[in-house]
Amino acid sequence: MSWDSQIEMTSTHRVFLALGSNIGDRLATLELACDMLADAFGGLRLSQLYETEPVGCPPGSPLYLNACVEVNTEHSPQEVLSICQDIEKKLGRVRTGEYGAPRTCDVDIICHGETLLNTPELTLPHPRAHKREFVLRPLCDIDPHLRLPGQPLPVSELLAALPAERPQVTPFDL
Repeated sequence: MSWDSQIEMTSTHRVFLALGSNIGDRLATLELACDMLADAFGGLRLSQLYETEPVGCPPGSPLYLNACVEVNTEHSPQEVLSICQDIEKKLGRVRTGEYGAPRTCDVDIICHGETLLNTPELTLPHPRAHKREFVLRPLCDIDPHLRLPGQPLPVSELLAALPAERPQVTPFDL
């Protein structure tokens, strides 16, 4: 038996997740989500928290509390999705089928390393991340030089290029 056959080839991926909550105790929910994510992935890096006007939500939807986290994992994108959806469910998310419906917890995969993926269950990188201040601003807190796969500019430049008229995103003071 050669040494090569005993070595398992694993690769760790930088994974960025966007967190959001706009019903219930938003701060407590995001704190629990971060605790659960840290347990699942062995730690995380957290951005500043932001309060955000709802985007693509029904009229009268409450303000969101948003953040992004970075985790390092050997899990596949599908495994990360399963972990995220399990956390959402444990934190009371109910999928009503209405797009943008208010929710206790939303955990979206923004990117999984350099993975490009388009399946009915998951598109990577997130197809609208490069257009959303509530994703780009917290990503910049973690790594302003991050390039989302398929994007020619780092997140800091994508953020600077957003139109002046956009939903309000403000730092949330604890």
